[in-house]
Amino acid sequence: MVLTGKHALVTGGGTGIGLAIARALAEAGAEVTITGRRMDVLEAVAGRGLHAVQMDVADEASVVDGVAAAVAARGPVQICVPNAGMAEGRALHKTDLAFWRRMMAINLDGAFLTVRECLPGMREADWGRVIAVSSIAGLKGLKGAAAYTASKHGMIGLIRALSEDYLGTGLTFNALCPGYVDTEIVTRNVTAIAERAQVSEDAARAMMVEANKHKRLIAPEEVAAAALWLCAPGSESVNGQAIEIAGGQF
Repeated sequence: MVLTGKHALVTGGGTGIGLAIARALAEAGAEVTITGRRMDVLEAVAGRGLHAVQMDVADEASVVDGVAAAVAARGPVQICVPNAGMAEGRALHKTDLAFWRRMMAINLDGAFLTVRECLPGMREADWGRVIAVSSIAGLKGLKGAAAYTASKHGMIGLIRALSEDYLGTGLTFNALCPGYVDTEIVTRNVTAIAERAQVSEDAARAMMVEANKHKRLIAPEEVAAAALWLCAPGSESVNGQAIEIAGGQF
């Protein structure tokens, strides 16, 4: 129970990677605020150290109010996990400004706002862990997904800059960069990829499996294990890193 007494906040914590991370942190003793736009989804998994707060990371007022409510209920946030994200591919010549801005608002602005609102408690305590869930697309170009790739690259840039700002303190900033993870997002993308590539859904799923170096989808719990490690004693010198979780080197 290495995180007993710690308050963690995980955006997009009701499903997929976010939920896996939230559960891992709670099992290690943390009180975990899980946020998302759909309260019914959050409430369905709340309990056992997970506390639901409705919050839309693309809305500044919602993030300010949501983090404030979490802090009022459970104290300053010491572990911040900006995980909420939008994953959708679209060719650049078919990308309008509204799609581009929504991608940035959720993936990049959402991470910025969440970290900004959680930082005061970390600064005061001189201890904190920010673990952003980026993507392998934050380190390499993802074909047919320019907006998504740009947003995830931006997230890693944000994390690297913050790690420099707080060098020598008790705060660390890192990004997790998973490949294709076995979540609802992959399931939803099967149809989109099948239509875009004009292949069957089985073939579309196989394309995602093949994109991972070890030729299988990654379990959400594998990503959660990396997040937990970054919060545990002994990880203090891991800072400003973009950690690949994709079955091999890219």
